[in-house]
Amino acid sequence: MVYTYPEGGPAADLLVEASGRTLGEAFANLALGMFNAVTPLSGIAEDEEFVVEAQGDDLESLLFNLMDEFLYLNDVEFLVPKRIELNVDQKHFHADAFCVGERFSRDTHETGIAVKAVTYHMMSIRHEDEGWRVRMVFDT
Repeated sequence: MVYTYPEGGPAADLLVEASGRTLGEAFANLALGMFNAVTPLSGIAEDEEFVVEAQGDDLESLLFNLMDEFLYLNDVEFLVPKRIELNVDQKHFHADAFCVGERFSRDTHETGIAVKAVTYHMMSIRHEDEGWRVRMVFDT
């Protein structure tokens, strides 16, 4: 997984940058970067499988809707993925992710920051020579 927490993001928010050979891999790494800030992924078991899907009108809205869906599943069902295989249909702006992880429990998992919402602020999706790079700010 390839994600970082670069300097220069808004104060009291979480800026995550991720890369991948494919757009799906970059989106998956961005989600993993967000979840690693919520709870260290090294403490997450691969006990449960779940699927996340999203639709958008363009790549930016697709990324926003996808991260929003991940956050919703975490807020409502406490699901935290440790591994994500994500496919992006760039023509139809659709994404589907097969995830393996477990449900978060304050009794057994370390608590990190609380991510409240996804934002469009500082969002970028760039195709580069070595693949894709995505960046997003999460409201904490």
